[in-house]
Amino acid sequence: MSTLTQVESLDVSQANVLAQGLNKKNERVVNGFGSLMGSKEMVDFNKPTSSSSSSSHSQPQSQSQSQKHISEQPWTFNNWHNHINWLNMVLVVFIPTLGWITAFSGLVPLHRNTLLFAAAYYVLGGVCVTAGYHRLWSHRAYSARWPLRLFFGIFGSASVQGSIKWWGHSHRIHHRYTDTPRDPYDARQGLWYSHMGWMLVKPNPKYKARADIQDLNDDWIVRFQHRHYVTIMIITAFVIPSLVTGYFFNDYLGGFLYAGILRVFAIQQATFCINSMAHYIGAQPFDDKRTPRDNWMTAIVTFGEGYHNFHHEFPSDYRNAIKWYQYDPTKMFIYANYIFGMAFDLKKFSQNAIEQALIQQQQKKIDAKSAKLNWGPRLTDLPVWSKDQFLENLKSDPELVVISGVVHNVKNYINDHPGGKTLIKSALGKDATSAFNGGVYRHSNAAQNVLADFRVALLDDGKESALKLAAKRGEHYYDEKKSL
Repeated sequence: MSTLTQVESLDVSQANVLAQGLNKKNERVVNGFGSLMGSKEMVDFNKPTSSSSSSSHSQPQSQSQSQKHISEQPWTFNNWHNHINWLNMVLVVFIPTLGWITAFSGLVPLHRNTLLFAAAYYVLGGVCVTAGYHRLWSHRAYSARWPLRLFFGIFGSASVQGSIKWWGHSHRIHHRYTDTPRDPYDARQGLWYSHMGWMLVKPNPKYKARADIQDLNDDWIVRFQHRHYVTIMIITAFVIPSLVTGYFFNDYLGGFLYAGILRVFAIQQATFCINSMAHYIGAQPFDDKRTPRDNWMTAIVTFGEGYHNFHHEFPSDYRNAIKWYQYDPTKMFIYANYIFGMAFDLKKFSQNAIEQALIQQQQKKIDAKSAKLNWGPRLTDLPVWSKDQFLENLKSDPELVVISGVVHNVKNYINDHPGGKTLIKSALGKDATSAFNGGVYRHSNAAQNVLADFRVALLDDGKESALKLAAKRGEHYYDEKKSL
């Protein structure tokens, strides 16, 4: 009996329970206004049984009601309004639209000082989301002292993207179920859906999912911000910009419009690009089994979050960009706080693990290209001859040559041989391995590739030599070695 059959198997059902944090007694942390910037229906989750918790990434949970959920019904003139998540529609569509109409109407002129403040406040709120919401709380890529965490919690609210608890939970689900129906912003459903559409329609409750957020609930700043999120959001997103620009520049309306409504719109759109553009545009140097991609343009828009292929492979690394020339201001902000003692325990994956991923992906691409080429007859497809069979076949095919245990018929190559007819004719009917591999000429890879086209058989006692030659050329017979 093998060793594996003697070792107890992990209970997948119980493992799913642990991954969802259902084994813990979580403190209930709620606010009275639902989940802004997200669907409350998406994250409401009834505790499943052990059997249901082991459902696969792609299989939905069964619905208790026989009637189809609105998300499974076709859009019609009579029911279209039921498909819409109206709270999010107001927040991310209607209010910004009114803001842009007002801005272009000229009713509220844009002053230079207000614009500069809006830009600075935009950066402030954006970094609080990328360094705080994302890398600190969602991925625990580093630790931060409470003043920095409080700073992130307060001014992260100014970007109007929901509470830390809601944002972090949703994002952990995204990483757990990337590119599946349980992924809240599943990129496979299209660019528009992953960018904004997922928020504007009601999600299918069959694909509800849960991730363990006990660590978030244990943080008093996360609990405080979640309980008072709406109040904090209104103050930081709209009241503070209006008061600052009003007090210093006598531009209360401009502050409310440009540093408030339109700034929020801009930072939301930039963040949404992480869910959409970072899964569509760019390269996949670390892995291509899923959609995340690395792209410098997305990184510029998202404060360095555009190196998304790296991030999905190494999510708890505090960096997104690992090259010195790659744009990642969030990484620099975190490191600056580390220098000043506000951040600590910065996590990095080993360079060896990173290099391994790069090499594996490069090899995968090479193998894909290699599979499209003709490498000559496969060794496993060739007949195996004894010495007597080789001599017998020489009678009908006198142009046979043995090199590295492989029999080649060079009849059609004698006139084209770069070394001349006389030399190649002297090898007919013989083992020319030594001469081919440096005794006369040390033949190039190109010569070996040309030679492979003339394979006709293997010699019974030359299999090991044949395998070595095949491996040198890039052929892979690891699983077939025993059958040669």
